[in-house]
Amino acid sequence: MSGTHRLTIVPGRIGSGALCVTTDAKGGPMARDALITTAEQAANDRLVVAFGRLQGAANRLEYILGRAIEQECGISHVMFEVLLILGRAKGVGLSMGTIARERVLTTGGVTRLVDRMEAAGLVARDENPGDRRGRLVTLTPLGEQTVVKAARLHAVNVQRFLLDPLPTDHREQFTRDLRTVSLSASNALPRLR
Repeated sequence: MSGTHRLTIVPGRIGSGALCVTTDAKGGPMARDALITTAEQAANDRLVVAFGRLQGAANRLEYILGRAIEQECGISHVMFEVLLILGRAKGVGLSMGTIARERVLTTGGVTRLVDRMEAAGLVARDENPGDRRGRLVTLTPLGEQTVVKAARLHAVNVQRFLLDPLPTDHREQFTRDLRTVSLSASNALPRLR
């Protein structure tokens, strides 16, 4: 590296690894394109690999945990997520747009999903007093029972597959860090239509 760049080592918070950050003369992060000039460098870039691991773990966990919910409760993981969103609403109905924003889906995608959930007796659509054209989605008693059953199973599996592999003293910080990353990503999302 030239004299105008320096390598800073940032100690890792989880595990024993550290993150290498290349900074410019003013201390700001250096453009990644200056560090990635070959396919091998791209494939082995620490940040690219870290995100790949995150995405790979999320995909595998989605499969394992979603499959368990489908087999034991008869609903898909995305249906479970919508039931949780409605459960957080404390009995107040939510619009399709609100559910779409929470699930990062289009309103059309949510409408089709809610159609299936309504046909299964998990949710109901009620008139929206604030919008005569809109409807509010609420949990039915069956939806409430289903989300409770699924959440009990899910909590056991999250503990088993997500938290138990981590050192005990890292688990709380890990869950806080996940929340931080989730909120940051949520704030960066464009508004869906």
